[in-house]
Amino acid sequence: MTVQPASHDPHAFIAGLPKAELHVHHVGSASPRIVSELAARHPDSKVPTDPEALVDYFTFTDFAHFIQVYLSVVDLIRTPEDVRLLTYEIARDMARQQVRYAELTLTPFSSTRRGIDERAFMEAIEDARKSAEADFGTVQRWCFDIPGEAGLESAEETARLATDDRLRPEGLVSFGLGGPETGVPRPQFKPYFDRAIAAGLHSVPHAGETTGPETVWDALTELRAERVGHGTSSARDPRLLAHLAEHGIALEVCPTSNIATRAVRTLDEHPLQAFVEAGVLVTINSDDPPMFGTDLNSEYAVAARLLDLDERGLAELAKNAVRASFLDEAGKRRIADEIDAYTARWLAS
Repeated sequence: MTVQPASHDPHAFIAGLPKAELHVHHVGSASPRIVSELAARHPDSKVPTDPEALVDYFTFTDFAHFIQVYLSVVDLIRTPEDVRLLTYEIARDMARQQVRYAELTLTPFSSTRRGIDERAFMEAIEDARKSAEADFGTVQRWCFDIPGEAGLESAEETARLATDDRLRPEGLVSFGLGGPETGVPRPQFKPYFDRAIAAGLHSVPHAGETTGPETVWDALTELRAERVGHGTSSARDPRLLAHLAEHGIALEVCPTSNIATRAVRTLDEHPLQAFVEAGVLVTINSDDPPMFGTDLNSEYAVAARLLDLDERGLAELAKNAVRASFLDEAGKRRIADEIDAYTARWLAS
């Protein structure tokens, strides 16, 4: 249900703006409410059960510390019931922000290596997806990503789960690569991306978040990236920016995440403006929102400030995500039309 405009307040406009989100992680989207429930289910975990204590727990010193905390939350997902709870409740939180469509990044290797049966995992996410769409109206699709720090064993397992017709979930649309970039070169994952692409999946690796633009080039040339997760360092290479713009390769930009992980020092130094000025298609995303003390609405507010956007500009930014998504054309038109109708009502009020 669309929130009706009450004033010409950008924050109120953003709150009701229909949106799509393309870079948001499954476990990283677990709100304090969800994490505390999962931690209570598994009292041997070091993760706090008090939602207020989670605020301090989710304060990171650097990217390595973030990965450490992230993996401690991953360890709370131990049963198919945990998987379903998390997936369904994420959709509830998204619907509250008027997210109509989301491509959620899942790391099935992290669950199956902890003993969750692979078929039960697939059934849990699909049951949650279908139930959430019926209950909240938010459409979810999946990106299966390789946890790069786990090496080629994880790559092989992720590729198998993503391409086996007996296991592959109906909602799967893309194949990714996450985790630390330093010491984890992109080219070694080429054979696995080749298999995924041959099976009809889209390529959406992380690259250039904590390393230089050469990592983005590797993602493009070796992994055939159709979108790039973060791509923050692309701003340091004018030729790369021109290539991204010319070929319509979108960057999945997550401003607050980049500050929290120290990929960028301050928001005022964030390269978002440079991307836009270079003609690169940018989408705004929340990455791991509760862990970074943010949500998608807050990220749009950050983008509005950095890019000096009014309501029409914010509406175009929202349509960028729709354009760059892997939703079918009819679905893209439906959400874009809803954005236009909402904006017209708002400006007429």
